[in-house]
Amino acid sequence: MLAIAYATTPEQIDVTRDLIREYTDSVCAMADDRFSAAAFAGLDHELANLPGAYAPPDGRMLLAELDGNPVGCIALRRFDATTGEVKRLYVRPGHRGQHVGERLVAALLTAAREAGYQRLVLDSHTMMTHAHALYRAAGFRDMAPPHGFPDELRSVVLFMQMDLR
Repeated sequence: MLAIAYATTPEQIDVTRDLIREYTDSVCAMADDRFSAAAFAGLDHELANLPGAYAPPDGRMLLAELDGNPVGCIALRRFDATTGEVKRLYVRPGHRGQHVGERLVAALLTAAREAGYQRLVLDSHTMMTHAHALYRAAGFRDMAPPHGFPDELRSVVLFMQMDLR
């Protein structure tokens, strides 16, 4: 049975840290160095200080477990006064296609509304087409890159947003 819970205990945070590391390692193996360097700048600091920006009241870390085994995660942090940012959606390869990602996104949307966010934003590598379809099915829409985003990365990063009101 799939269970999704906030990662709050030291054990849950450690497992989530491992999942985020798996996620970033897999992205770095597929993406070019320019994207990886920009996307994961400060990652070691982030992982060492979890939950960090993902801690309540502004953030959340969610952990998915199937029959007690960790299979995925997703995180939320404050982007601005009314906007949350979706980060670190990851489902272990052996559990993809079982709706874990969809359930994580749905749980995050509930958490974002409970936190009072009116809007969500995210960025994703263009090669992550399955994740993009999942986000679109949940109600996210493509958006233009933010002002000042490096021109050399515009072809490899997709930006999305969702109105929660």
